[in-house]
Amino acid sequence: MRQKLVILLTALLTLSLVAPVAAASSVSATPDETADCEYPIELTDATGEEITLEEAPDSVVALQASDAQTVFEIGAEDRLVGMPDEEATSGLEIGDREDVTDNYAIVHERVIDLEPDVVLAANITAEEDIETLREAGLTVYQFDDAGSIDDVRDNVLRTGELTGECDGATETVDWMDERLEVVEAALEDADRPLAYYAMGEDGTTAGTDTFIHEVLTTGGVENLAERADIGSYQQLSSETIVDEDPEWIIYSDDREDVPIPEAAEATTAYQNDNVFSVNANQLNQPAPQVIYAVVDIVETVHPDAYEQAVEGLEDTDESDDNGAEETDDTIPGFGVPAAVAALLAVAFLAHRR
Repeated sequence: MRQKLVILLTALLTLSLVAPVAAASSVSATPDETADCEYPIELTDATGEEITLEEAPDSVVALQASDAQTVFEIGAEDRLVGMPDEEATSGLEIGDREDVTDNYAIVHERVIDLEPDVVLAANITAEEDIETLREAGLTVYQFDDAGSIDDVRDNVLRTGELTGECDGATETVDWMDERLEVVEAALEDADRPLAYYAMGEDGTTAGTDTFIHEVLTTGGVENLAERADIGSYQQLSSETIVDEDPEWIIYSDDREDVPIPEAAEATTAYQNDNVFSVNANQLNQPAPQVIYAVVDIVETVHPDAYEQAVEGLEDTDESDDNGAEETDDTIPGFGVPAAVAALLAVAFLAHRR
């Protein structure tokens, strides 16, 4: 089975540290490189709850956007009966699935009425939501917090076990690893320019303890917040932004206006028009599509390294027996206009299982 991956043409964040096990053993550790769908299995979630799946589930509910995105990416969407219908899932086909949220709040009655075999709950899910659903007799698995792309890999494998789609989960992780390895090799000798991740006109940015920080650094830039010794989401002073003078300003495309302080207009980044957005649903969701956010940063900041990455992935994709999904001839933000370069970009971005 091959999943169609939607490449969003408007632009090019959970997770478990619990190991996959079989034959009803219970372990809390980092998952292996592959998922294990030999049932029954017992798994311990982030709350310490031990859940048992006697067999692969027929119906699954995803409470958060990252849960839903992962289910689609591994090819388990045929079991998905409920998910959020909101901007963060706009790239997914909700179809006749039940919308389990109302203005981002989980509607417990809708989830309970679906009587799913298992409920997937990203770490941002409130404790009271978890408790309410469990009191109603539902099996709820809450993932650990996602602080890294490695956590995303673990989450993908665990989701495979929770949905009975272990082959798809393993193949998705392989797809992620192949792209990241090529990007890492391409950036090995590249300079890493200073970048300011802008979240608001008050100077709010993402620090070193955030998922976004790793996306930025994996994409080949130095995060200004690290120089300022910011760990989580805090404000940078206008003086710091001007004094450090970043070469790039990056923000997510879910903002109507570029969310930067007026003082940032004096920076090299602003003066050279080195200001660009990254798809919010890829950057902010700890799910497989985060790879696209990484690639987008590499493509924009390191175009030469990006071309090398594309060429390296051509060799990787030649061994793939499946054909590439057809896409439009151009990809917004792609810096090389030549048709052959566009085709290489499509090869780089195609998610094939």
